[in-house]
Amino acid sequence: MIGGGSNPLIRIRQILDFVCFIKAKEVIDPSLKKMEKANTAETVISPYLPGAIGHITALHGEYYSRNWNFGLFFETKVATELSALLTHKHSDRNGFWLALCSDIIAGGIAIDGNRKDPQEARLRFFIVSEDYQGLGIGNLLMDKAITFCKEKKFAKVHLSTFAGLDAARHLYEKRGFRLIGETEDCTWGVVVKEQIFELVF
Repeated sequence: MIGGGSNPLIRIRQILDFVCFIKAKEVIDPSLKKMEKANTAETVISPYLPGAIGHITALHGEYYSRNWNFGLFFETKVATELSALLTHKHSDRNGFWLALCSDIIAGGIAIDGNRKDPQEARLRFFIVSEDYQGLGIGNLLMDKAITFCKEKKFAKVHLSTFAGLDAARHLYEKRGFRLIGETEDCTWGVVVKEQIFELVF
C-alpha cells in the first residue's frame, strides 16, 4: 500500500518504487516461466509422431510471419517439402526428430540425405518454439542431427538460412559450420540475403 501521509516527497518516492517493481516484474516473469518449464519438463528427443508435420509447419509459419513477414508461400513450401522428405523411399538416409517437453512439441530438425552427392547431407527444418528458446533445446536437436550424419558416414552437411538469424548462426558456428556463400534470394517468398553454411567432418 502506498502511504506517505502529508509528505509529498515520501509519496512520490513510494510511487516511483512501485512503478520500478512492476517494470522489473514484467522483465523477470518471462524468464521465470522458462525456468519453470526447464525444471518441470525434461526434454525428450523423439522421432516422427502423428501431427508432427502440421506442428512443425505451424512453428515455422508463425515465427517467420511474426518476425520476418513471411507468408503463405513460405508456409506451404515448408509443409510440402517436409512431407516429401518424410515419405521418401530412401528414408534410411533421412532423419527427423522432435523435441518434446511434457509431450508438447517444442521444436524439430531434419536431415535430408538424398542428395546428388551421396557424401553430402542437408540440415533442414530446424526450429525451436519461441516459448522454449533459451533452454538448450536447440543444442539437443543440433547434436542429434550431427550425430546422425556421422553415423551415416556423410563427409559433410550443409544448410540454407538467411542473414539476421543470429541465435541460430551461433549454434551452427559453435559446431564448426562455416559460411561458404551469400546472395540475395527470393525462394523463401520474400527477398532475403540467403546464406549457405557447411560442416566438413
